[in-house]
Amino acid sequence: MSEYVKVANDGGIAVITIDNPPVNALSLHLREPLFAALEAARDDDAVEGIVIASAGRTFISGADITEFGSPKALASPSLPDLCALLETLKKPAVAAIHGTALGGGLELALSCHYRVADKQAKVGLPEVKLGLLPGSGGTVRLPRLIGPEAALKMIVSGNPIGSAQALAAGVVDAIAEGDLTAEAVAFAKTKAKDGGAHIPVRDRDEKLEAARADLAAFDAAVKELTKKARGLEAPLACADSVRNAITLPFDEALAKEREFFIKLVQGDQSRAQRHLFFAEREAAKVPGIGKDVQPREIRKVGVIGAGTMGGGIAMSFVNGGVPVTVLEMTDEALDRGFATIEKNYAISVARGSLKEDEKAARLARFSRTTNYSDLADCDLIIEAVFEEMSVKKDVFGKLEKIAKPGAILATNTSYLDVNEIAASTGRPQDVVGLHFFSPANVMKLLEIVRGDRTAPDVLLTALTVGRRIGKVPVVVGVCHGFVGNRMLGARGDDLEPLLLEGASPEQVDRVFTDFGFPMGPFAMWDLAGLDIGWRTRKALGTTAIIGDAVCEMGRFGQKTGKGIYLYEEGSRTPKPDPEIARLIEEKARERGIERREITDREIIERTLYPMVNEGVRILEEKIAARASDIDIVWTNGYGFPIGKGGPMFWADLEGLGTLVERLDHWHGKTGKAVFEPAPLLRRLAAEKGKLATQTA
Repeated sequence: MSEYVKVANDGGIAVITIDNPPVNALSLHLREPLFAALEAARDDDAVEGIVIASAGRTFISGADITEFGSPKALASPSLPDLCALLETLKKPAVAAIHGTALGGGLELALSCHYRVADKQAKVGLPEVKLGLLPGSGGTVRLPRLIGPEAALKMIVSGNPIGSAQALAAGVVDAIAEGDLTAEAVAFAKTKAKDGGAHIPVRDRDEKLEAARADLAAFDAAVKELTKKARGLEAPLACADSVRNAITLPFDEALAKEREFFIKLVQGDQSRAQRHLFFAEREAAKVPGIGKDVQPREIRKVGVIGAGTMGGGIAMSFVNGGVPVTVLEMTDEALDRGFATIEKNYAISVARGSLKEDEKAARLARFSRTTNYSDLADCDLIIEAVFEEMSVKKDVFGKLEKIAKPGAILATNTSYLDVNEIAASTGRPQDVVGLHFFSPANVMKLLEIVRGDRTAPDVLLTALTVGRRIGKVPVVVGVCHGFVGNRMLGARGDDLEPLLLEGASPEQVDRVFTDFGFPMGPFAMWDLAGLDIGWRTRKALGTTAIIGDAVCEMGRFGQKTGKGIYLYEEGSRTPKPDPEIARLIEEKARERGIERREITDREIIERTLYPMVNEGVRILEEKIAARASDIDIVWTNGYGFPIGKGGPMFWADLEGLGTLVERLDHWHGKTGKAVFEPAPLLRRLAAEKGKLATQTA
């Protein structure tokens, strides 16, 4: 008996109960008594069968990630030792699964002879999301239970499945209707009385026979499931390991899987993805929100604006089960907005990601109005109107008159001063920025902008409701562009000079996609619409040499078929345009710029280095609470590759000394402030410090 493992005999069945709060992670201090309990049950003649159950809210969430990279991770008994012991048992071993059996938790369950789950249970192997593959037999055992293609899909996606799907697939053997442990004990007793051999998963090869005869279907599945890997090592390693389960004897495939795991866990990509895992947890901890603070109840939401952004925001809440009233100025604008919303849901139905009855249920949660008074019963009202201060203030003036006491008033502004907006109301404590990213019903990031007078319970409510609707919320401070767009401005500050000096748009975009971004900046400009930036520059009294000239030619991007690139009818694939190449050369000649060869490395130094530098300034100014929050913003909202851990983590991999040296170089060449190293960056480089672990 131990603090973490309890054993009871129930009519000849040893019930081994794991209790390692909060999620029963397979830490060394749990593995040791669990191994001993299994050995004791194996050797006890009074025990006819074994049930492994867990206390608390879940079965086993997986390995203890905090042990990775430490001696404890590989100390005996390891998880592979536990799995091997279970497979040698002659008595039936049953895993009783409630909550989640994820990663190492499912691997342990797969090493039992049988699995019984409750109706709400979920099972999965999400290691790929940490830059890893299952390292204790998951890629070798799961294909034997459910077939290699089905196993490949679970392992490469990392997405869990519910108990009903797990039963249909063959991951679990039964679903409990009542008391899970009691029914697992009864299941074990039945199997013990049957008297036959209890065949471990490792010896079940029948689901592999078709793939062993012909790997074509499996290879096609690999190609489809890994096509979006974009330089990530783990999905490919997962596929290779499942293939080994088909082509190699069990023990050889198991040994290869362990080799893959050790290589990945020691690599930069997994370190980066584990950094993001913990960073997302840290982002939920906001200074100034005490344990006594409670969130306000959000039962109904109002959204002002039915355009692309407003419609997407409204869909996000409806998808999360929250009724929404959408306000527009005219019925025609509402009709346009709701036509787009219905079209988006229809696409989801056509793709099979949404059922027709679910679509109908979601649409039923929408209300529409052209009257502000219809928002009077809303608990949260979000404006998504034109990005102009006077327009925002006008909206908030109207809201102040009709919103009920305690209602949260939110602005979706991308750049504007939330404090100025709040000051235009008589309730600044209720005002917060909720910066969604387009398309809002798809993008995960939610920048929660904390004004000087935003109440703590308003912030907590924003965090809570953000998670409820499936977003990754990060609290940031007030400045022009907040965290993400401010850094985006720094990243793009030298893009036009790069073109004028000799780079082409396609070269710059290729450097970005090679780095791991889903698209480059010029393709992104075309997607967003070049006229948006043009209008903003006009309002601010600024210019862009190439950007303005392209817009003056009537080229606004994908929507006009021409922008920085050409787009064929019905295609979103950008094609280089000789007319743009000539324009760039002409503008360079006008300014006496002698064009030269620009290396890929120079493009990185003149775009991503100043972006990091601006992130450091944001940290210095306490706009972000911690460097890891910046990484969460950029990986969830701007496509920064997760395998590089976000810009702050990546900067440490590059070497802070290298960044400072090259920023100094380009500052000397250009005189631009964006290249002048931030004092904190210079200090950390001198001290050999780390940027990703810094707090404000």
